[in-house]
Amino acid sequence: MTGETERILARRRRLGSRLAVLGERDFGWFFVGYATSLVGSTMAPVAVAFAVLDGGGGGTELGWVMAARILPIVLVMVAGGVVADRLGSRRVMLAADVLRCAVQGAFAALLATGHGSIPVMVALVAVWGLGEGVFLPALGALVPALVRREEHLPDANTLLGLARSVSTVAGPALAGVITAGLGPGAVLLIDALTYGVGALALARLSAAVPDGAGAAGGGASVLADLRDGWGEFRSRRWLWVTTVQMALFNLLVWAPFLVLGPLTAQRELGGARAWGLVIGVYGVGAVLGGLLMLGRRPGRPLAVATVATLGWALPSAALAAGLPLVWTAAAALVAGAGSAVCGSLYNSTLQSWVPAEVLARVTAFGGLGAFVLGPLGLAAAGPLADRVGVAAVLAFGAGWQLVAAAAVLVVREVRDRRWEEPDGGAAPGAGAAEPSPSAAGAG
Repeated sequence: MTGETERILARRRRLGSRLAVLGERDFGWFFVGYATSLVGSTMAPVAVAFAVLDGGGGGTELGWVMAARILPIVLVMVAGGVVADRLGSRRVMLAADVLRCAVQGAFAALLATGHGSIPVMVALVAVWGLGEGVFLPALGALVPALVRREEHLPDANTLLGLARSVSTVAGPALAGVITAGLGPGAVLLIDALTYGVGALALARLSAAVPDGAGAAGGGASVLADLRDGWGEFRSRRWLWVTTVQMALFNLLVWAPFLVLGPLTAQRELGGARAWGLVIGVYGVGAVLGGLLMLGRRPGRPLAVATVATLGWALPSAALAAGLPLVWTAAAALVAGAGSAVCGSLYNSTLQSWVPAEVLARVTAFGGLGAFVLGPLGLAAAGPLADRVGVAAVLAFGAGWQLVAAAAVLVVREVRDRRWEEPDGGAAPGAGAAEPSPSAAGAG
């Protein structure tokens, strides 16, 4: 056997070990269903936007519809965590997929029959957002239950992150083609079908997957469950510190980048095509970062994850400095790779270090904390840029990201903690879940 042949076989063995988690029956089924539904979910916003515009709406009406989706997610996320801990993540996610399937199917039917008025769209999108708000914390609590071997958990989170990254790149492009050819209703019908596939995959999970951790409820009030979940969240300094970091990232870095980036691209980089390239390259970077993380389990996961967040400073810095498109795209590539690395590691540490019986609630508090300031950042970025200049706002965000990452690394529980160290929270045990800090950066 030649040396080259041996190297090829060794690479194949490494790849096989990194994908071994797909051989676990329950995770394999869930991955197929979740990845399929993600494609539809990333297609739908394009269709909804054009449905509003085709229906005679303008920027104001489109803003109403977009807000109608986001607001319910924020409002019900914590309650969704309580429900998931009481009833079981699989049941909640199955109900959410069925609800979203029905909503998108009804939306498609109304567009096909010419009854898609703006108020009706707002109502349907709000129900869609309710489904997402209860699905997200339940998802964080379900993943560890699908993975029987603890060493597979980081690879499971990495693969789910890869599915999100690929769908973010492919979904909108596919939606644009279908909307142009068949109309937005066709895209929403496809989205409904993908939610159906997700529900079917959840229904096929084995009986070994628990329907609930059994701690929430048990005669306790919902308020008591919320207090317990909050106590578990705030007792872990590594968790609330990283959540605060992500909340301020969304406020000061990501929201201004999303608002002022297109404006800068229009003025200096060549317009919408240039901005689309930047966002697309960000997605490519996330895919590459996910591939890099497969099979890797760094000894100090939170430290590595925090270092990876430094990449988020680069796109804003490139725009603020007036760099050419090629350098701005390169900055987005690095930022996307960093988002995948920190997302995979934050998710895996949360799922490994938080007790299973409170995981959905802790995930919900983290998600709410990470996202709650984002709308304020989106609203304030434009007016602030009018006063101090676009470059100043973007440069401040880039500088803040560097300072924030350095400050988080000062915290010993973030900098030095290793996988095997006991948890310092309020309750003993090992659980699982998907941390919201990582999701914040996905934008």
